[in-house]
This record gives sequence, structure tokens and C-alpha cells, in this order.
Amino acid sequence: MKSAAPDQAVIAVAGEALVDIVPAPAEGYFEFAPGGSPANVAVGLSRLGVPARMLARIADDLLGVRLRAHLEDNGVDLGHVVRAQEPSSLALVELSEDGQATYDFRISGTADWQWTPDELSGAVDGSVVAVHSGSLALTTEPGATVLRELLAKAAATATISYDPNCRPLLMGEPADVLRGVHEVLSTADVVKVSDEDLRWLVPDTPPGKVVDDWLGRGPSIVAVTLGADGVLAGTATGIRTTLPGRAVDVVDTVGAGDSFTAALLAGLHRRGLLGPGARTALRDIDVVTLDEVLEECVAAAAITCSRRGANPPTAAELEAAAHG
Repeated sequence: MKSAAPDQAVIAVAGEALVDIVPAPAEGYFEFAPGGSPANVAVGLSRLGVPARMLARIADDLLGVRLRAHLEDNGVDLGHVVRAQEPSSLALVELSEDGQATYDFRISGTADWQWTPDELSGAVDGSVVAVHSGSLALTTEPGATVLRELLAKAAATATISYDPNCRPLLMGEPADVLRGVHEVLSTADVVKVSDEDLRWLVPDTPPGKVVDDWLGRGPSIVAVTLGADGVLAGTATGIRTTLPGRAVDVVDTVGAGDSFTAALLAGLHRRGLLGPGARTALRDIDVVTLDEVLEECVAAAAITCSRRGANPPTAAELEAAAHG
């Protein structure tokens, strides 16, 4: 299988593309917005100049049409998106006074979770240097099993990126979810997880101890986002580093973690650290390079928090923030 040139190397993102129902600026009203953690990552990658391919099942209803248009308008490749007959999934978003988002979902029998192996045939070809997945897509059956098998198979030819992005209302018991997380960690190269996820998955366990444990299960890099406090990260070769958060007037936190993930993958992509041929280089990343990438991630998340909804930065915006 021939590899793509660096400027043509694609990151495939597998998972849900759903509709967020969010509070509108006018009090008492709500509006529909494109969402879903994997879809947000795909948009974030494309805005940062990385060729992004969405692997999703998107409904053929009115909401699905809007989701497709949003992804297309942001330059995401939809050549491997399934036009599903089931309805679109919905996420109801509630915002606290400080902009923190909580979610409720309507996903029973909806489009995102009904994967069959045939629908993913050929989705990870020689142009794909990395595959990212996570969130509900890897815990909601029947599609979760199919996507987990895709990641396991793709690991031979692509870097595997993973974000558990836990949704306690839907994922069941934390201990059961943690077993599934450990399964994916044995395949993953790059892992992003939030401290909020960890408080649910492994309560009373310090993030640094989780980083040590998870790195021992296979990944080259594990990054724990700490909200306003920045990020803690480590590598399999023993690097441990922390970076502070950026001061920002928070509008809401919707999509901030996904913007972090997109910037992480884009930063590694730009430095030639994705793909099977770069696996050793990724594992041996030095602390200076890692911190540079993480600075970009923190900046991307801060920009997203400064505006409404899952609205990740462009490459120009991120560049401006880096030198601001």
C-alpha cells in the first residue's frame, strides 16, 4: 500500500455526527447546531489545513442534510459517509452560568450506531495516516464493535487516536466502560482524555497516575486536559509535562475538547509524526516539540471557549493566537 505525500495525507475520523439543541441568545429559545465529538474533530482538522475524512452514518432527514452541509462547507471529505435511513441523533445541551456544558441525548434507533462492516470497506486506504475515534461511537452498539474492529485493523497502516469523551448518561457503569477504554488503549498511539472523564472513570485517582498507567498499556502520548488549568501529558519514553491554561472570557465549553484533539493531531501531522513510518519518531518525541504542540492545543481550546458552540479555530486564528 503506497503512502500519501505529507500534504495529501488524510486523517480519518470515525464516529457520530449529531445535532446539538443549544440555548439560543434569546432567552427561552433553543437552536439547532451541528455537533458530535468526532464530527467536531473532523471540522477542526479541516480548518487547521489537514485533509479530513469523515466516517459517519448521517441520516437522510432534514437535520442530516444540515449536518452534511456543515461538514462539506468546512472542507471535510464525505466520500465514505453512509446516507442512512434512520433518523438523526440529538443532543440536548444545558449551559451553567460559567459556560460549562452538560448533555442529554436522544439516540435510540438513530443513524449513528448502525454500522455494518461492509459500510466501512475501503474507508482506510493508503492516503490515511491516522484514524481518530471515541465518544459514544465506541460504546453504543451495534456500531461500537464494528468501529473497534476498524481501529484494530487500521493500526497496521495508520496512527490511532482516541478520546474516551465519556457521557455518563448513556455509557453505563464506569467499570464496564473502563474495560473498554483499556481495550482501545492497547491499539491507540495518541490519547486525549479530560479530567472530567477521569473523575467518572477512575474516581480518586490523580491524573498523573492515570497517565502512567495508560502509557503502560500501549500509547505513545497521553494528554489529560484540565479545563482552565491547562494540560498534563506524558510519553511512553518517560516525558512528563504540564502547561497552564489560557485566560479567556468563557462563552461556553462546547467543543473545546474536540478543538484540543484536532490541534493535537494537526500539530503532529504538520511535524511528520503520523503514519506507520513515523511510529518510532512519535514515540521518541522530545519535550520541546511536545510542548509546542500542546501550546497549540491549549490555544485552540481557549479560542473555542471564547465563542458560542463547537466553533474551532482556523489555522490563521491559531497562528495569530500563538503570537498574540
